Amino acid sequence: MDMATQVTDADDVLVDCRSVWKVFGDKVPAAMRAINERGLGKSEVLKEFGCVVGVSDATLQVRRGEIFCVMGLSGSGKSTLIRMLNNLIAPSGGQVFVKGRDVAKLGPAELRELRARHIAMVFQSVALLPHRTVLENAAFGLEVRGVARDERERTAEAALAKVGLSDWTRRYPSELSGGMQQRVGLARALASDPEIILMDEPFSALDPLIRRQLQDEFRELTKSLGKSAVFITHDLDEAIRIGDRIAIMKDGVIIQIGTAEEIILNPADAYVAEFVAGISRLHLIKAHSVMVPVADWAAERPGVDPAALPDTSPEADIDALIDLTLESAGAGIAVRDGETLVGVVTPRSLLHGVQGSRTSGAAHG
Repeated sequence: MDMATQVTDADDVLVDCRSVWKVFGDKVPAAMRAINERGLGKSEVLKEFGCVVGVSDATLQVRRGEIFCVMGLSGSGKSTLIRMLNNLIAPSGGQVFVKGRDVAKLGPAELRELRARHIAMVFQSVALLPHRTVLENAAFGLEVRGVARDERERTAEAALAKVGLSDWTRRYPSELSGGMQQRVGLARALASDPEIILMDEPFSALDPLIRRQLQDEFRELTKSLGKSAVFITHDLDEAIRIGDRIAIMKDGVIIQIGTAEEIILNPADAYVAEFVAGISRLHLIKAHSVMVPVADWAAERPGVDPAALPDTSPEADIDALIDLTLESAGAGIAVRDGETLVGVVTPRSLLHGVQGSRTSGAAHG
């Protein structure tokens, strides 16, 4: 990799966690020494030092414009992890860099500036001020920063318009539904024009229909504004619906990081495999993941001209591939990147994509 590529890659990473730990208790320094020197596990740390390991050796990067989901059940460490990104919780070990700055080394004024201008956070309970209007709530962060009233209200009105609440600016939180209150919380975050938005299970208390609607709106809005987001959830369906990449956590450990397609096709262990077992693959798995090399296909079908096959793009999903396979009478589907033939989806490779990896299935029983 040349120097120009290295610089570009570094500039593209907004959040960089390097071997981050969080240990809770009265003997944290001693516990961390034992972890580093003797490799103690979570149960051993609890038994020997009475300390709880909340996050264990977490390493991840969030890229510019990426929605990065962290998925795990209660007690997995996901909410602790997200609070270390803006130093609401200080790491016990490792480093968290935001835009190249080690957040643990920032002074109080620098940390306030980071939270006010670069990282916004939305919780499940959005903590709206009940005695303030929707507009005043959306403008609250700007008010704390000392922005003049006219300017902050203009900015807040624009943010509320982005989340579809232009007609509700003079109402109070008690007059809004749960979904609308979450939109106000998001508008408050957007009003400060941060580069990074931290979302800690913001939609989990909402009805399923409203939750799905807000998931779609959040993804569309985040992408259209070019924001990066770290989204915490206990729901794999939500992570798949929203995230560009997903980290799966268990007992404070990041088990696997990847796209939904990567995780579903190649689960790292039995725990991940169990999570993804019930997920429909029809619209998640793409042709590029199930195609076979052209040479392998040609060896099995000598004399068959790939130009005679129906063709598709590498991003075609399994649902579309099934339709094309029926049309092709089983000969295969040519996968083309522009004019270049890059692979062939055969009936067998398509079935493997529908079923999942036989190797993974055998390994995980």
